[in-house]
Amino acid sequence: MLDNLKNITEEILGEERLVELLNSNIQPVHYIGFEISGKPHIGSGIVTMMVIKELLKLNVKCKIFLADWHSWINNKLGGDIDFIREVGIPYFKENILAAAKCVGVDPSNIEFVIGSDLAKDMQYWATVVDVGRNTSLSRIQRSITIMGRKEGDSVDFAKLMYPAMQAADIFYMGIHIAHAGMDQRKAHVIAIDDANHMDINPIIVNEKKFKPVAVHQHLLMGLTPPSKEILERIEKGEISPKDVLGELKMSKSKPDSAIFMNDSEEEVIRKINKAYCPEGITVLNPVLDWVENLCFKFSNSEINILRDEKWGGNITYKTYEELKNDFEQKKLHPSDLKKAVALFINDFLRPAREHLSKQEIVEMAKKIEEKVTR
Repeated sequence: MLDNLKNITEEILGEERLVELLNSNIQPVHYIGFEISGKPHIGSGIVTMMVIKELLKLNVKCKIFLADWHSWINNKLGGDIDFIREVGIPYFKENILAAAKCVGVDPSNIEFVIGSDLAKDMQYWATVVDVGRNTSLSRIQRSITIMGRKEGDSVDFAKLMYPAMQAADIFYMGIHIAHAGMDQRKAHVIAIDDANHMDINPIIVNEKKFKPVAVHQHLLMGLTPPSKEILERIEKGEISPKDVLGELKMSKSKPDSAIFMNDSEEEVIRKINKAYCPEGITVLNPVLDWVENLCFKFSNSEINILRDEKWGGNITYKTYEELKNDFEQKKLHPSDLKKAVALFINDFLRPAREHLSKQEIVEMAKKIEEKVTR
């Protein structure tokens, strides 16, 4: 029942509870929340919709939460709440709709919820307080990493409200399945741990308080190289590659690290050609990471390598393991792999480019870019 979902996610916290939900007579409710922080990249759009596609197959009701208050607290788009609402939210929504078209999801099966609609209700803020009553200050301070901050950073008080608000979103909306990238794990664990202690808006299933299930998707690596320090620490065995994936994810603040939903074919080729992909090295290799977690996990795809006969001729890889093995043994050159990945992604993004080429969306993109670079 869950094989496809497990194949395209990093982990499911509460798998047994998810099975219980799917076998019950209720329709499970899912959500994933997004800060409104500029142009969405394919990690936010495509990977998210791949997971949602599998959840819809399981008859789950899917919601996308556009978190304007959270974005404001975390100073996204200059901390301009009016701009976030008037330009950021509609632009982000159009990008999600574009991603749905790429993956083959019917947008009418997705419900969009805006954070300020929750914040109008005093019951929501009562839920925030109830989460805070059940969570220690030290745990909240450790959880600010969900905002892209480092543990121990000095932050304003509003940011300390953020983890409690994120957990409260789950309870207030009656969410059974909380979905995010691995970087949001701490907020979900707060919700799981608080679930049986909530007096305000607890999640009820079969007349009992229910701990939400947490589904965490892979964070696609950024295309830029890891720091020398990280590589040295991995070589010494001080850390594992998994420990640093959150630091190495695609970033809107580093445009060459990411492929954005509206990138042109030329931009995709340029960025991937420039990507960190050392010959024979499979550890923290972003191009291989994309091959494994994007190319091969979408509809059982295969990768076609087009090359001259003198370099071995064309070859089709049907499994990631086969491709990785050839790359490690230097039978597959980085330049040939990059060409194949760029071709795959450009083909994949065609429906998104068509959707995002509408004049009103292009104008919103320009405003976003001006705001981000100002």
